[in-house]
Amino acid sequence: MRDPYTVLGVSKTASEAEIKSAFRKLAKKHHPDANKNDAKAASRFAELNAAYEIVGDDEKRKAFDRGEIDAEGKPRFQGFAGQPGGGFHPGGAGFGQGGGGFESFSFGPDGFQRRTGGAGGAAGSGFEDLLRGMFGGRAAGPGRGGFSTEFEPEDFGSQATGQDLAATLTISLADAAKGATTRVSLPTGKDVEVKIPAGIASGQQIRLKGQGYPGPLGRNGDAIITITIAPHPVFKPDGDDLRLDLPITLYEAVLGGKVRVPTLDGAVELAIPAGTNAGRTFRLKGKGLKAKGSKAAGDLLATVRVMLPETIDDELKREIEKLRDEKPYDPRKDLT
Repeated sequence: MRDPYTVLGVSKTASEAEIKSAFRKLAKKHHPDANKNDAKAASRFAELNAAYEIVGDDEKRKAFDRGEIDAEGKPRFQGFAGQPGGGFHPGGAGFGQGGGGFESFSFGPDGFQRRTGGAGGAAGSGFEDLLRGMFGGRAAGPGRGGFSTEFEPEDFGSQATGQDLAATLTISLADAAKGATTRVSLPTGKDVEVKIPAGIASGQQIRLKGQGYPGPLGRNGDAIITITIAPHPVFKPDGDDLRLDLPITLYEAVLGGKVRVPTLDGAVELAIPAGTNAGRTFRLKGKGLKAKGSKAAGDLLATVRVMLPETIDDELKREIEKLRDEKPYDPRKDLT
């Protein structure tokens, strides 16, 4: 056991308040609950508690300064019974002046344990009271002469966990519809893997636990990733539905026929009835988007656009002129 003053980082002339302040600071820093990945945290915390048991107690501190007890609180040999200072009494009630008793410390599944024997069982009450005051009275006694401490995250204040960070991620419509795994660059400079759930929409967020800014006790905040879906060259999302403009030829519009329509799952055939007007919308069931967590998918809405050939030759012009002269019609007759 090291010198208790060294363990607490205080001088031998430190005041009671200075010792208490040092212990409070180090207890929060080295408690095993705040250092779960550090195998040596328990032993450091036990050493810290043992050191405070010595110099945090006025009588024990004086005894240690006089050389009557060592850094573990055990009496130093000073002679036999009847000599000044009490000394060691074979068969007596304990050690030290007046049979002051002995204490042992351990740290295990039940937390930090202190056990006392002999007449000195109440000597550590100041240490227990300090821990109770620090951590809301959760230093509870499992039995007479001992106690255990259990720290909760809130014991370390609102700054125990680091701040969340915000980032954006742009994904393709296909990845949004079917789900995917990709990577995102965080403001911290770190690249992390992100699993995109199927059916996610623009504006929705994904939380990456522990990928935010670090806190003073090593607990990181979270990364909040806001999703943006990149515009698609063919499809336009409309809720759970998808919309697209379907170009057809003049003769397909007049005579009808089968045309191939793209979907997110591959092209399908659509029958165009003869005499189909531009602007007519066909609904392809289940070919839209599947909302996050939903089993049913939306539809694909294909709106017809009648396209003329890139080059209109004289023959086509004559046929159209013949249609105009011999079979005129007014598509705007209902407009007033």
